[in-house]
Amino acid sequence: MRFERLQSVATSVVKSALLALPQEIRDEAGGCRIEFCEMDALIDIDEDLDPDLLGLFEGNARCDPLPESPDEMPRIRLFLDNLWDDCNGDLQTYRDEVRITFLHELGHYLGLDEDQVTELGLA
Repeated sequence: MRFERLQSVATSVVKSALLALPQEIRDEAGGCRIEFCEMDALIDIDEDLDPDLLGLFEGNARCDPLPESPDEMPRIRLFLDNLWDDCNGDLQTYRDEVRITFLHELGHYLGLDEDQVTELGLA
C-alpha cells in the first residue's frame, strides 16, 4: 500500500484514539508532535534506530522540565511501513496496531515506563 494511503488511515486512527481519551489527557497530548514516517527513509540517516521499530517517543516527557532545545521537544513517530509490514497487509490489523502503538508512545510522553504501559495493555 502506498505511504499516502497508510498515512491517511493512520491519521484517522490517531484522531479517533485521541477523541476517545478523557479531555485532560487530550489536552496534555496536545503538547506532543505526532509524525508519520517511513523507516526505510530514516534508517540510512539515523543508524541508531532499530529497523523493526513500530513507534518511538523522543524528547522530554510531560513530567520532565520544559524543553530547552529543539532536540528535547516531545514527539511521537509512527513508522507506517513497519506497522503495515507487521500486519501482513491486513487493513483492520493495521488500524489496531496504529492505535495501540500510538497510545503506547503517548503513555511514554505522559510519563509511564514500559511496565506501566504494558499493564495498560498497550504493548
